[in-house]
Amino acid sequence: MITTLATTPFAFGDLQGCHTPFKRLLSQLPLAPDTPLWFAGDLVNRGPDSLATLRDVMALDESARAVLGNHDLHLLAVAAGIRPLKKSDTLADILAAPDAGELIDWLRHRPFAHFERDLLMVHAGVLPQWDVTLALELADELQCALRSPDWKQTLAQWYGNEPRRWSADLKRADRQRVAFNAFTRIRFCTPNGEMEFDCSNGPDAAPPGYLPWFDAPDRRTADVTVVFGHWAALGLMLKDNLIGLDSGCVWGNRLSAVRLARLPHEREVIQVACDGCVSRPE
Repeated sequence: MITTLATTPFAFGDLQGCHTPFKRLLSQLPLAPDTPLWFAGDLVNRGPDSLATLRDVMALDESARAVLGNHDLHLLAVAAGIRPLKKSDTLADILAAPDAGELIDWLRHRPFAHFERDLLMVHAGVLPQWDVTLALELADELQCALRSPDWKQTLAQWYGNEPRRWSADLKRADRQRVAFNAFTRIRFCTPNGEMEFDCSNGPDAAPPGYLPWFDAPDRRTADVTVVFGHWAALGLMLKDNLIGLDSGCVWGNRLSAVRLARLPHEREVIQVACDGCVSRPE
């Protein structure tokens, strides 16, 4: 089946509560009623209007394909009493909203990965040992756990830096923590997939022995296009099999949307300025 331009998805970088730029960008996109809108995670936090942003994406209903980012999960963890609010958080309006329960419930039913049209969307990245099938299996395991009645206890177990490397022999809790960290936190890893969590600078600032996760040799998702956000210092990146969407709106830069055409040369970038949307200091 030939995909028309009207039904070709647009993917958005990290919104992080930057509601005004998001609405401005939406108004500039050539959208049809059936155009899918993909969101690479971090809908909320750090920007000035997380509540309106979350409500608007939720209101898109079946048009929206949103994966979970680390800030979305931080909201869930705060709501669950697992983690405290930080000085830089802008989540209090969501937690105090009359529809807070509905918003939290909708968010915890979002997936960790979405695969369609040979496009794999995650928030942060994937480990080099994972092919698409394994990545989706792990994402589904996390998603099912987060939708279960005991989701608060499970989410609490996911926080932590160890183990840092994937193995097929990992026990359930360790396997889920590795998957959680890869999908929502990774930027750098070693060639054999050991993750690093301290450096958030650009690719040229890789710690010794590490490289950007997408440059790992023999990465098994190189046969599809991976769409991701999370890495503001990387900025917008378009390659044949990689689309990095986080262009740093919450840091006062730009908010980006990319038309996810099958052929790389047909992909279209539309951006808006993010004046006035600057993260609170820590």
